[in-house]
Amino acid sequence: MERAMEQAKRPVTGLAGRYGHPLHPALVAVPIGTWIASFVFDIASHLIPNPGFLTQGSRWLIALGVLSALAAAMFGFLDLFAIPTGTKAFRTGLVHMSINLGVTVLYAVGFIIRGGAAAGPVGWIPLALSAVALAGLGVAGYLGGKLAYHYGVRVADEATQAAGYTRTTTSKSTTSKEERV
Repeated sequence: MERAMEQAKRPVTGLAGRYGHPLHPALVAVPIGTWIASFVFDIASHLIPNPGFLTQGSRWLIALGVLSALAAAMFGFLDLFAIPTGTKAFRTGLVHMSINLGVTVLYAVGFIIRGGAAAGPVGWIPLALSAVALAGLGVAGYLGGKLAYHYGVRVADEATQAAGYTRTTTSKSTTSKEERV
């Protein structure tokens, strides 16, 4: 078991990011941010007159999210290879990946059904599709957090982490002697 845990912490290839610095978690910020922003634009398109700029902005945010999700998925796939098969962590990784791929497909479909230029607010069907996709994204994000924070996938080992908590010679306490008593 110890060997399996150590294996999941190491990158399969340098392309996945060096030890303790995986690229996948950094890259997922782009699709998450663009898709949340697109949903805000969708809702706002129902609240203002002349919402065409919000409708178009939302569509292009979705496109950017889909493209960046595919890039993040490639690095996530490399991280999945680091996890030993037949483990709870690997099964969680597969579910995480599957939900994220489904979310990406929903957004790609949403991009297509929104069509070209639009002057009015976002339709209710694309809005509902985005809401469902965001809910799925939340579940997938929870599972990604479980992989990193619960199972320690691609997280540095405890000895490496402990080194970050050693006092440096230039470090000074911010509390006075009287406050500590």
